[in-house]
Amino acid sequence: MIHLNNTSYKKPELVAPGGDIEKLKTAIEYGADAVYVGGEGFNLRMGATNLTTEEIKEATSWVHERGKKIYVALNIFARNYHVSGIRSYLKRLAEIPIDAVIVSDPGVFLTVREIAPHVPIHLSTQANTTNTKSVEFWHQQGMKRAVLARELTLGEIKEITNNAPIQTEVFVHGAMCMSYSGRCLLSGFMANRHANLGDCSHSCRWHYVLKEEKRPDETYPIVEDESGTFILSSKDLCMIQHIPELVHAGVTAWKIEGRMKSPYYVASVTRVYREALDRYFADPVGYVYDQRWLSELEKVSHREYGTGFFFGNQGYNSLTTHPGNFYIKEYDYLGMINNVLSDGVAEVLAKNRITGNTPVEIIGRHLSEDFSQVLLDLRNEYNEPIEAAHAGQKVIVKVSRPVHKYFMLRKCG
Repeated sequence: MIHLNNTSYKKPELVAPGGDIEKLKTAIEYGADAVYVGGEGFNLRMGATNLTTEEIKEATSWVHERGKKIYVALNIFARNYHVSGIRSYLKRLAEIPIDAVIVSDPGVFLTVREIAPHVPIHLSTQANTTNTKSVEFWHQQGMKRAVLARELTLGEIKEITNNAPIQTEVFVHGAMCMSYSGRCLLSGFMANRHANLGDCSHSCRWHYVLKEEKRPDETYPIVEDESGTFILSSKDLCMIQHIPELVHAGVTAWKIEGRMKSPYYVASVTRVYREALDRYFADPVGYVYDQRWLSELEKVSHREYGTGFFFGNQGYNSLTTHPGNFYIKEYDYLGMINNVLSDGVAEVLAKNRITGNTPVEIIGRHLSEDFSQVLLDLRNEYNEPIEAAHAGQKVIVKVSRPVHKYFMLRKCG
């Protein structure tokens, strides 16, 4: 808790994605206060690995042992044929001491209240909560937290939060959707893959041209400006340069998007926001933004960064990116340290091809632990010299500084 200008601010909870067990543990190890996961179905990331009920049970124990929280997404807009499956799933989930479920559909909400009344409920951003009266309505139904719509400005978020009878949460980093709070029908129309059931085909990021009715064989590019022709594809959200403004909005929790991203993405993004948040609360008056934070965030795969709607619409198509489906990816994730065998020797689980005599960066839970070196004397798990390791292989490497489990290797692409 800090006090500024007669106002008290509680440190926000940092919520990170846990698409599978590995990413869940990585998020916690790199500074998340809570993780959100998807179960075997009924969430908006069908393409993610997701967790079985047994895995959620094991993950909940692991997270709680470390004093952290776990939230389970149950946020599809259900059809009638989903209802029996959701009821059955909730009966199993109710036996696990998860910290909350995340829902958007009022019918799913009622089902949770009926079958698992002891489980707290968070309202998904998909529910389009854009005003104080909506928050008040959900409070009356028994909602504990509302993840506010991504279309809101910081001023609107602050006003809602100041008058909210429940907790509030906002996304601060990650991929954005060009549609209103993600409730898009484009994917369903064009690919028969329904975004509101978790199977979005990202049609907004496809390449489009115009055709004239009487000249069907001729195509014309959709000219936007010198940046490109991709008028539907949004920039990725990045608020690392605006930590004080976010704190002053008073929200309970900050969420990082990315359940379908790699453990490296989860680690890199989480540790940066953790460091920035901790530094601000350690000395809000003397707080200074560190340029290294944005530099680190630019080392993960991402589209061009922007600030979404937090500061309003800052110009024509200010939320669109270029060029369409193109990701900025300058660094490759090589692997994660699986075990420290002895001083100067570590076992790495390769995630991509690792070759000997390669300059790499080794990143830790904190930026101060990062260092660079050349990988020499690469060996397999039987301690036999090798020239390269492939994804999934365990490899023994010599390290020039102390490392710990969950440290990661990357190289400039």
